[in-house]
Amino acid sequence: MRSALSVLLLVALSANAQDLSRQPSVRLVVQSSALAGYRYGEAAAVWPLLQPGDALELVREPDNPHDANAVRVQWRGRKLGYVPRAQNGALAWAMDRGETLRARVSRLSEHPNPRKRIEFEVYLE
Repeated sequence: MRSALSVLLLVALSANAQDLSRQPSVRLVVQSSALAGYRYGEAAAVWPLLQPGDALELVREPDNPHDANAVRVQWRGRKLGYVPRAQNGALAWAMDRGETLRARVSRLSEHPNPRKRIEFEVYLE
């Protein structure tokens, strides 16, 4: 049985494939979020180096003592923070079932509130 994310991706690929002689490329955004835990990771230290469009890694932490659905967000191996608790359930479910989710920095803002400084998108490609 295919997961809902896989089925959605297949539908998007077949709807958008115009030339069958080349590999179709579709980026399906699953969610957009503000980074949680900015103060507790290395986000402040790497802030001057971050750029919109930078690739991020998503790492499941099923044994996290604070949240069984925790998904850590990393940039070049450095922990930035987490997917917000209110938004991590579907991502954790998909990752636990082997889905490959990608993420990227979508927006940076020098906002005084650290919760509004880094926004990222999670997508399927």
